[in-house]
Amino acid sequence: MSVSTLTRPDVAAASGRGRVVVFWSAAVALPLIFLGVFFAWPVAVMIAKGFVVDGQLDLSGFADVFSRPRTWRIVGLTVAQATLGTALSVLLGVPGAYVLYRHTFRGRTFLRAFVTVPFVLPTVVVGVAFRSLLVSGGPLGFLHLDGTFAAIVAALVFFNYAVVVRAVGGLWERLDPRAEQAARALGASPWRAFVTVTLPQLTPAIASAASLAFLFCATAFGTVLVLGGLQFGTIETEIWIQTTQFLDLRAAAVLSVVQLVVVAGTLIVAGRARSRREQALGLTLPSASVRPLRLRRPAGMPTGDGHALTLVATAVTALVVLLLALPLVNLVVRSLRTPDGWGLDHYTALGTTGGSLTVTVWQATLNSLRVALDATVIALVVGGLVALVVSRRPRRAVGRRAVAGLDALFMLPLGVSAVTVGFGFLLSMHHPFGLPVDLRTSPLLVPIAQAVVAVPLVVRVVLPVLRAIDPRLREAAATLGATPGRVLRTVDLSIAGRSLGLAVGFAFAASLGEFGATSFLSRPDRPTLPVVIFRLIGRPGAESYGMTLAASVVLAVLTAGIVAACERLRAPGAGGEW
Repeated sequence: MSVSTLTRPDVAAASGRGRVVVFWSAAVALPLIFLGVFFAWPVAVMIAKGFVVDGQLDLSGFADVFSRPRTWRIVGLTVAQATLGTALSVLLGVPGAYVLYRHTFRGRTFLRAFVTVPFVLPTVVVGVAFRSLLVSGGPLGFLHLDGTFAAIVAALVFFNYAVVVRAVGGLWERLDPRAEQAARALGASPWRAFVTVTLPQLTPAIASAASLAFLFCATAFGTVLVLGGLQFGTIETEIWIQTTQFLDLRAAAVLSVVQLVVVAGTLIVAGRARSRREQALGLTLPSASVRPLRLRRPAGMPTGDGHALTLVATAVTALVVLLLALPLVNLVVRSLRTPDGWGLDHYTALGTTGGSLTVTVWQATLNSLRVALDATVIALVVGGLVALVVSRRPRRAVGRRAVAGLDALFMLPLGVSAVTVGFGFLLSMHHPFGLPVDLRTSPLLVPIAQAVVAVPLVVRVVLPVLRAIDPRLREAAATLGATPGRVLRTVDLSIAGRSLGLAVGFAFAASLGEFGATSFLSRPDRPTLPVVIFRLIGRPGAESYGMTLAASVVLAVLTAGIVAACERLRAPGAGGEW
């Protein structure tokens, strides 16, 4: 058929298909280019500095670094605190998921939001909050836990509790309760019904949450740096110490490779757990048809210790909520205490340089907000495209493996050392790829580095919404004559917009509190708020400590307020994974 014989609808359809092909090609290419240039390349340059000597590959650094007792001590501490922090997060988080997602009560929405606050707090703020709680003279100073391993583990549980509650609760909320009710009606005790019916259904979500919690615990930086100092650390903090204090790039490169292997293994486990979770979700009732329980006993169900289990879960959750509130309340209270009593003296001092800063805290705050806004825009574009591509379900096995690989690839920035990325930027962005520009002097360098960290969070928020779309919606739109491009706009993009508010909140919070890479890249005259807080921590004197507390409260209020406001904008049921 010649072009002249094509009808106008045929030409329009062909043109529409061509635009769709261009769009999907760009949707794959743009994120890959971004990840390659601003993540893979800086990390590769950083690692190469440690393994290439006089133009020759030299892997003797592995034997040298692993012959040091300090290396094994740091690796052991990393594994120990990650394992213990993950186990406690799961043990405390599962009862919280049951109370907050399977029952209704007044204030439930507030408590759901409150337990999420620690997760979105900058790690430096979490470290300062626990330090103010445990130091001599603090409310828990009598425990003598300041600078101990127990303090670090407690802070990690504080941070990761919400990961377990939201991941497990999101699935538990959608489970059909009739299977457990049937087991109870047949005489099973509440505990046996939970173990034999409910727990196997929750296993994918628990495994997914545990793998993510382990990842966050093993790669903790700001919190461990503030609480552990040089005595306790992780591979992440050791990379920072070897780079900034000892200038030992070979040791930093070896540790970066070790961390990359650990992260890759954890992401494989998390990916398989998420896949099983999605299959489990496909077997449950739609969320709209599942109603939270009000502890009513169904007809025919035998009485037993069901109320006792609920009371235990409620008591554990109430205790955890109080413990979550304690560091935050103490941080605010101590920021208001002055040598002369109570007042806003520390907050007033934020308008000065305190004799040790190059800018005031308020100037650093404005700079942080500007940088975070730029980083959020970049992360939304890149992360949104990744989520859209990864949400596809190709029919061929090769296509499914490619999609799964792309999903895992863009999760790597969550676990690769931000210190490695930041220092890699300094080494690689001097006229990169022969370009006549030194990106190290560009004001976009810090937002780009923060966007690299925020992209995985955007993907994890938007992806579950896209994957939950019923394929019949697309088929119905196509049957009614919609072109592929219009199906994409009216179905995928419109539904994905429901999770946009939460994605913005998490991306903005992650950018606002990012410290590892920013500590290398921020200029002295334009530091971010986390960098200023860390500088204040290292300054002696009551004035600097008071300013540290006040600045931490400011940063905590900003991040929590932004996430809370953005979460209110999302549609019900959007972003269930977080």
